[in-house]
Amino acid sequence: MRLHENELGLSGLLLGLLDAYTGARWGELAGQTIPEYDEVKKAIAVFEPLKEIDGRLFKGGTGVTERTTPELADGRRRPRRAKRSARTKSPASERWVQLPPSIASIYELLLATRPVGQSFVFISLQGQPWYRSNFRQRFWRPAWDGVDADKPYSERHVPAILSGFRFHEGRHTHATWLTEDGISEVARRARLGHKMKGMGRVYDHVTPEMERQILEALEERFVTSVLALEDDEREKLLSACDQGHRR
Repeated sequence: MRLHENELGLSGLLLGLLDAYTGARWGELAGQTIPEYDEVKKAIAVFEPLKEIDGRLFKGGTGVTERTTPELADGRRRPRRAKRSARTKSPASERWVQLPPSIASIYELLLATRPVGQSFVFISLQGQPWYRSNFRQRFWRPAWDGVDADKPYSERHVPAILSGFRFHEGRHTHATWLTEDGISEVARRARLGHKMKGMGRVYDHVTPEMERQILEALEERFVTSVLALEDDEREKLLSACDQGHRR
């Protein structure tokens, strides 16, 4: 909700939810485009994550934005890094990630607000795909760390929620949830884009029943968390989704 209230609206709220409820990496979420959503499966495609190389953002090997190359203290340009693959981190990372029903509904609300010609689902206030550092410093860190958190008498004071919490830790959280909910290792690894070790790669396979168990467990977590909110907090959440629907 802090991401929502700090200028990002429904897009910020949803990106924060997806961090925990998909376990996807930053580039896998920030790189999502509208055509990569399957309305039938209620799933997002993870095949061409957003990558930042030498100050430029790439999607599927194609540059989508450009930034001035940072300079060193003596004015020299930073050396170019080796070109990275346009694909995922590993073949196992290529996957469809199904969304629990409530999260899928919010995702579709956001898609409905995107103007014709807009490709990326998550965009900055300038209408461009996100640079990770910009999102982290301007929005993610203040949301978790607060503002003047150790100065309760400051006019800008906003208390911390979980100081130091990184975006990637949402992935760790997701993995832990699945373990707590008794999801099999093969299904956990497939959802996170990890390959099974040893002979498990040959004999273990994800079944529709396993996928159903994952979605049911995540949906129950989401509903339980919403019901646990204070009345005013729950009203804020529902209002945020309602505003997205009206747009």
